[in-house]
Amino acid sequence: MIDKLEVNDDDLKMISALANKQVSLENQIKLQEDILKGIKEEHKQVSQVDIPEALAEAGLSEFKLADGTKVTVQQFYSASIPKDKVDDAMQWLRDNGHGDLIKNTVSVAFGKGEDTLATDLKKYLGTNGNSYEDKTGVHPQTLRAFAREQIEAGQNLPLDTLGIYIGQKTVIKEG
Repeated sequence: MIDKLEVNDDDLKMISALANKQVSLENQIKLQEDILKGIKEEHKQVSQVDIPEALAEAGLSEFKLADGTKVTVQQFYSASIPKDKVDDAMQWLRDNGHGDLIKNTVSVAFGKGEDTLATDLKKYLGTNGNSYEDKTGVHPQTLRAFAREQIEAGQNLPLDTLGIYIGQKTVIKEG
């Protein structure tokens, strides 16, 4: 039989206050994260749209402030193959001589006590009946570098299939 612990009102009040404090802190964290998200979106709008457009309209590629701070606009590349286009993207890369960018990952789940089988993975994989996952993809940094290299060389790429985005961003260096 388990002895019942006596819990007094002061203990319950303290636990209740701590639980309320935790909930309050979690709400504050969520609020601050939402505020930060909004600031990041606004920064992206100013740095990638507003300033580049304003400089272009003024016929400028860079601008120097009175304190020596230099404002320039640079092209940037972003690349990440959309999940629904992985097969098409991999096929395009293979068909166009860029299959060496593709990274293959095979994961196998073994049960308890199957250490020996795991050690002999390559030998048994096709014949042991274990399920496995086969993942094919291109690392986003590798894809971004490839996209920049190909586009700057004048090559046409399927931007949507490969998830490539070309944009401009403002770079500000203090004087």
